[in-house]
Amino acid sequence: MRIAILQVNPTPGDIEGNSSLIIRAARRAQGLGADLALTPELALMGYLPRDLLMSKGFVRRSYEALERTAKELAGMPTLVGLATVNEAPNGRTLFNSAALLEGGAVASVFHKTLLPTYDVFDEDRYFEPARGPQILSMNGHRLGISICEDVWNDTDFWERRRYHRDPIGDLAADGAHAILNLSASPFTIGKQALREKMLGHAAQKHGVPVVYVNQVGGNDDLIFDGRSCAFDAHGRLIARAAAFEEDEVVVDLARGAGPVADDGLAMEAELWNALVLGVRDYARKTGFSSVLLGLSGGIDSALTAAIAADAVGKEKVLGVLMPSCYSSHGSVEDARGLARNLGIPTLMLPITDLMGAYEGALAEAFRNHKPDVTEENIQSRIRGNLLMALSNKYGSLLLTTGNKSELSVGYCTLYGDMNGGLAVIADLPKMMVYRVARWRNRRSPDIPDAILAKAPSAELRPDQTDQDSLPPYELLDEILERHIEQCQSAEEIIALGYDDTIVCRVLHLVKKAEFKRKQAAPGLKVTSRAFGTGWRMPIVRQGD
Repeated sequence: MRIAILQVNPTPGDIEGNSSLIIRAARRAQGLGADLALTPELALMGYLPRDLLMSKGFVRRSYEALERTAKELAGMPTLVGLATVNEAPNGRTLFNSAALLEGGAVASVFHKTLLPTYDVFDEDRYFEPARGPQILSMNGHRLGISICEDVWNDTDFWERRRYHRDPIGDLAADGAHAILNLSASPFTIGKQALREKMLGHAAQKHGVPVVYVNQVGGNDDLIFDGRSCAFDAHGRLIARAAAFEEDEVVVDLARGAGPVADDGLAMEAELWNALVLGVRDYARKTGFSSVLLGLSGGIDSALTAAIAADAVGKEKVLGVLMPSCYSSHGSVEDARGLARNLGIPTLMLPITDLMGAYEGALAEAFRNHKPDVTEENIQSRIRGNLLMALSNKYGSLLLTTGNKSELSVGYCTLYGDMNGGLAVIADLPKMMVYRVARWRNRRSPDIPDAILAKAPSAELRPDQTDQDSLPPYELLDEILERHIEQCQSAEEIIALGYDDTIVCRVLHLVKKAEFKRKQAAPGLKVTSRAFGTGWRMPIVRQGD
């Protein structure tokens, strides 16, 4: 049997557009001699549809589109991901399903069993789980149908499982000759290696081929890397689709063969490709054809500009320089040099006179108060206002340039440098920003050496550096990674030998900055725990 993987890039809510993607990909697969095609999870609706699922009209329109899609694909049996209605009088109103289109109609429907509620997922909010193994009989084969999370709960692979049931084990016990899995699995650093190890283990354990189709593209803060794959009954990789782009792959289960795309990406290359895809799709799917950002001459804005140039084209990226009386000549020249190297246009808007106007307006109100961070924040907010004005006037998406280290501890200004529609590197720790920038420069040395070498500084007061206010970034990033991604407490981190005063101060800053993060632009998720839809900390709280 020949199974086609349709690695498409759907958009949440774009039912007609998603249907067209599926039809085109399935027809190409038909031309390659496939017997059955698979789409990703909820592909007709776009993943994640979130509360669109609460709209009966949205669900009805998806049914109508499914029927039209079935007629268009009368000669190509296709399993299409979508939500279907639960007709039972109790339970959630929908199932997360895979509908088999065959002979011009919906032939049968299969449902997802395991419904994740961790990190960015909240499927129990919408869906009712399936209650038993679901087998599709086709051409003399018994195909076990599973959806995404169903394959992530093997009794032997995981030290601690999230669920009591193992749907893949149930399918194998029910006599499945192969396992098919429709997925929408978001990208995080290094996740593909884990996926392939897990899927290969399942295939070998149960002695059946496993075919896994994943979505590709960016939707909101999530990036999907594709890399759909298949394994033979011995757990050997026999097919892999491209990384970070649409693809169709046909897997011959009888021969145990299919094309295997190269995927030897280093961490920095993974991150680069993910962020470029995330920016490109966020802009395209929200209707922006151009972007702009502030260029400070620092590493964060430099890397963001380089990503943007790759994502939307250098001619569609505007770099805005807004020097103040505290901006060094070197920083301005570094920003100009970066723009020249990338080939992006620039605009110069000095803010020294605007700072003076603010000082004059506030002089009486501030008369008995010493200068402090307030004046620094005013500078940042002047810049933020100018950037938003340009965004409004030009119809361009404003990209914010702050990194995860700064966002973690609140080293950023609300309504200032946090202004914007998308936070491109908000999930990259500072030291990783440098790593990705250096990797990017090996392709073409566009980021000036001076930017990579200088001490990080917001340049909001004379001779300022970030380390005046923060621990060294090498140390800060280690503490933040343990606290945010590993969920370690102050006591646990200190027990590992970190200075107790520094640890307590950093964790206090993280807690204190929660109100800022709640108002931040969406940030592209690339780590296992980002400050996005999966971060659910209260603003009002005590302790760590």
